[in-house]
Amino acid sequence: MKRLIIILLLFVSIFGFAQKKNTEQNGDIKIDKQIKGGIIAGMNLTQVDGDEVYGFSKIGFNGGFTAIIPVVHRFSIGIETLYTQKGSYCKYPVYVGDTSPLPYYKLNLDYLEVPLLIMFEDRSTWTFGTGFSWGRLVSKKEMEHGVYIDSNLIRYPYKTNDFQWLFDLRFRIWKHLKFNVRYSYSVAKIRDRHYNNGVAEWDRKQYNNVITFRLIYLFNEKYLPPVYKREKKKKNKNPVPKADTQTPPK
Repeated sequence: MKRLIIILLLFVSIFGFAQKKNTEQNGDIKIDKQIKGGIIAGMNLTQVDGDEVYGFSKIGFNGGFTAIIPVVHRFSIGIETLYTQKGSYCKYPVYVGDTSPLPYYKLNLDYLEVPLLIMFEDRSTWTFGTGFSWGRLVSKKEMEHGVYIDSNLIRYPYKTNDFQWLFDLRFRIWKHLKFNVRYSYSVAKIRDRHYNNGVAEWDRKQYNNVITFRLIYLFNEKYLPPVYKREKKKKNKNPVPKADTQTPPK
């Protein structure tokens, strides 16, 4: 995974070097070369593929801080530090006749996460990005048939690291404020689990599957689209006198 990230960064650097002269020499293009910082807040809709529970029914928090580093015109690298809640939830039993206490299944997985993205901004309105993230499991709770499963992070079957691929879409809604939709999926399993329902036995590999909705506010974004700029009307201090159209006296 580290090799893939390095290859992507090298690709952007080579592309930027080839395009640098054409973009910077155009006087109409304003390039924001400073690093931008921002704050993020939103929510996750999550499920765990392979847990025999289906649907993005688990709601969790997603928030933290971001830094955006310009590379070349329209291209940048985004780095984030997040606290993000993932997991799975199913209130009612999936099998007919199951009278176990509710909820049927509930899983909370809380991570400290560091995503790294390559982003492209189109006309300062839409921003597209893709990349990878590394998450460290810091808290977990699992409940089956209304009963919590006693465990700890050291001997628990869930992996302490979660590596995810992600796709990111952002839309400017007002000045420095953007609305963000993100999809992410684990590229490595977070758990192996054995199932036995009394009739059959099977094994499943489990993966985090996440849809995220967030608001992102950038503090020091220098160049904004013209629609958000209020240009003051220049007053002419020395107005040219109007020509006298009256007929001179005879």
